[in-house]
Amino acid sequence: MTEENLSNQSAESVTVPVIEEQVRVDVQEEITGKVRISKSVTTETVSVEAPYTQENVTVERVAVNEYVDDAIPSVRYEGDTMIVPVLQEVLVKRTLLVEELRVTKVREQASENEEITLRKETVNVERT
Repeated sequence: MTEENLSNQSAESVTVPVIEEQVRVDVQEEITGKVRISKSVTTETVSVEAPYTQENVTVERVAVNEYVDDAIPSVRYEGDTMIVPVLQEVLVKRTLLVEELRVTKVREQASENEEITLRKETVNVERT
């Protein structure tokens, strides 16, 4: 531009465009692969030994046939045996110990095999 043109333009208004650049970022979904997940259940039968305790009771009758004077005998223990007195009043008004019941506990321990079924889940992940 010449100096003359500038002086003529200064009398006129000049519009100067201002440019601004902007960036816009977009996110776009893209399938890059697939996975297949499967689950299977397997069963297994196992033998388990289960211990247990069992008590058996035997009762033995022992004849005594003795008269009891003042104190009436009570239940007593001799080791694992419980002794229960059995009494009877007789006409003379004396107490006769007729018999004793001897109750013995015998503890036995044993085990028993039992078949049980266990389940187990397995997960498989496969990329396709």
